[in-house]
Amino acid sequence: MEPGTRCAFLLLLLGAEEFSALLPRPPPGVRGVDCMPECPFHHPLGFEAGSVSPDQITCSNQEQYTGWFSSWLPDRARLNNQGFGCAWLSKFQDNSQWLQVDLREVTLVSGLLTQGRCDADEWVTKYSVQYRTDEKLNWIYYKDQTGNNRVFYGNSDRSSSVQNLLRPPIVARYLRILPLGWHTRIALRIEPLLCMSKCG
Repeated sequence: MEPGTRCAFLLLLLGAEEFSALLPRPPPGVRGVDCMPECPFHHPLGFEAGSVSPDQITCSNQEQYTGWFSSWLPDRARLNNQGFGCAWLSKFQDNSQWLQVDLREVTLVSGLLTQGRCDADEWVTKYSVQYRTDEKLNWIYYKDQTGNNRVFYGNSDRSSSVQNLLRPPIVARYLRILPLGWHTRIALRIEPLLCMSKCG
């Protein structure tokens, strides 16, 4: 979706006041082709802090997570989680898998931090992102400047945290991470980043 089209769509969906309130103000003298400038400050959603509840985090094929896999549910996908069951492990290793976050309200998402599994050499090497503002709407892929689905490059070891910023940030309630490549197995610990207009 072109920047102008995306802005017009969001304006109609949210209304002028709510839409404007979500947008950070760009620094003086800075102009861009998109109505949503680069985010000035990033704040963790609360995966690591524990303020995001387990029912906000879901995954593909979750109904099949029984036995050993019940220790690797999507709510284990918290940045810097440690011990047994320290990450989300996908039960299947293919490009149909996803990890989903319900933000509870429409907000401005500005990036993602990712890690692999803490106790084994398993991690996601690249992924794409989908989002939407309502569960009744179709998923939208985050695009690059050429209009193709953007590929984000992830981890190269089990413990390092890799940051990928969304430029521009996205207005969303629901966020999906779709693994495209992995080392050994799809394993994720994450922290979504929210866009803040000021530090704090």
